[in-house]
Amino acid sequence: MLKLAIYGKGGIGKSTTTGNLAAAFAVLGKRVIQIGCDPKADSTINLLGGTPAVSVMDYMREHDEEPERLDEIAKEGFGGVLCIETGGPTPGLGCAGRGIITTFSLLEDLELFETRDPDVVLYDVLGDVVCGGFAAPIREGYAEDILIVTSGEKMALYAANNICQAVKNFEDRGYASVKGIILNRRNVENEREKVEAFAAERGLPILADIPRSDDIIRFEDEGKTVIEGGPDLPVSRIYLNLARRLLADEEGQKGQDT
Repeated sequence: MLKLAIYGKGGIGKSTTTGNLAAAFAVLGKRVIQIGCDPKADSTINLLGGTPAVSVMDYMREHDEEPERLDEIAKEGFGGVLCIETGGPTPGLGCAGRGIITTFSLLEDLELFETRDPDVVLYDVLGDVVCGGFAAPIREGYAEDILIVTSGEKMALYAANNICQAVKNFEDRGYASVKGIILNRRNVENEREKVEAFAAERGLPILADIPRSDDIIRFEDEGKTVIEGGPDLPVSRIYLNLARRLLADEEGQKGQDT
C-alpha cells in the first residue's frame, strides 16, 4: 500500500495537488482513499462534483455520537476514490488537530483499511503547523512518505523548511520521511532556481513541476479535478506521470524488501 502525506503552506495548492493525484491514481486503476486533514474540510470537494463531504467532526456534533458505519462519514467520488474529511472544532473552540486524532481512531475502529483494501492512501494535511494532530500522519505510522508542496515564494519555502525540520526531528524513530518536493508554480521571479536550491540543500528531488494553469481553475469552478475534466491536457499528464513515478518507486521498494 502506498501511503502518502501531502504537506505545505496553507493556500499553496495541497488540496488541488492531492485531489488530482488521487484522480490520477484512480485513472491508473488503483483503489484510492483520500483523507482531508484540515478543519476547512474542503480537500475532496473537487472529487465530489463540488459538493463537500460531511466531516467526521460535523457528524459527531450533529448526532452527538460516533458513526457506526463507514458510509455515514465517507463518500465515493470520481474514479471510486473514497473521500473522508476530518473537519475540526467549532471555530474558536477546541484544538483543530484534535479532529485528526479523533478521526484516525474512529477509522481504525471501523476497520477502514481492512474493509476497503486500498492501493493508495493520501493524507492532505494543513502544513503551517506541524504539531499535535497535524503531525499524526507522520508520527503514528499512517503515512510512510511525505510530499511537500511549495512555490518559490518566501513564505511557502519557509513553511516547507519547517516541515523538513519537523520530520528530521522524528527521523530516529522510524517515522515517515520526506520523499520529495512538488513545485506548484506561482510565477515568481527565478522560481525554479529558488526551489531547486532549497531542494538541493536538503538532498531532496523535485518530483513534479506543475505550471500555473487556467485549466485547473476552470475545472475546479465546475467541481472537478483537471484529471476528470481534461485528462489529455499537458497539466493532467504531469499529475499522471507523478502518480506513475510514485507507484514505480513503491514497486521498486517492495522488490528490495523481498
